[in-house]
Amino acid sequence: MADITHPDGQDGEGNGATRRDFLYLTTAAVGAVGTAAFAWPFIDSMNPAADTLALSSIDVDLSPIAVGQSITVSWRGKPVFVRHRTPGEVQAAEEAPEGDMIDPEPDDARVINPEWLIVVGVCTHLGCIPLGQKPTDQRGEYGGWFCPCHGSHYDTSGRIRKGPAPLNLPVPEYEFLSDTQIRIG
Repeated sequence: MADITHPDGQDGEGNGATRRDFLYLTTAAVGAVGTAAFAWPFIDSMNPAADTLALSSIDVDLSPIAVGQSITVSWRGKPVFVRHRTPGEVQAAEEAPEGDMIDPEPDDARVINPEWLIVVGVCTHLGCIPLGQKPTDQRGEYGGWFCPCHGSHYDTSGRIRKGPAPLNLPVPEYEFLSDTQIRIG
């Protein structure tokens, strides 16, 4: 008669365990596992897709870019300007007086290697793509980029110097993998 529970909730041996307690714990455990198994596909669907993860970073080979040349690469759906700056462009960027800038920022805070400038090529005014990547493009008064839509002039460090744009061209997160290879993102 050990299966009979006394009115005080204890079994015949006095340890307080009942079949009902066991059933409650088992039901709760099965319910928790079932809920987790049901919810996992929904939680997993919030992770970025494989094609999005593939675009989260790109490697760029710098070796074919001549001094003074710029290229445009696509990163996360945005154009990124990679410019191999001339010694004159580096000097102009380093010596530019910050007091004349709309969004003051020293050149050395925008570059890892002064020879290379990497910026997101989207005007910070209304999202246009500034001119200045091709040798025949107008580069504005400061030799960097010029946004003809509203007249923003950027210098050789991608800093806004004249026009309605409120901020410098953003510098994406990047690192040098070697002297001739960078990873953006």
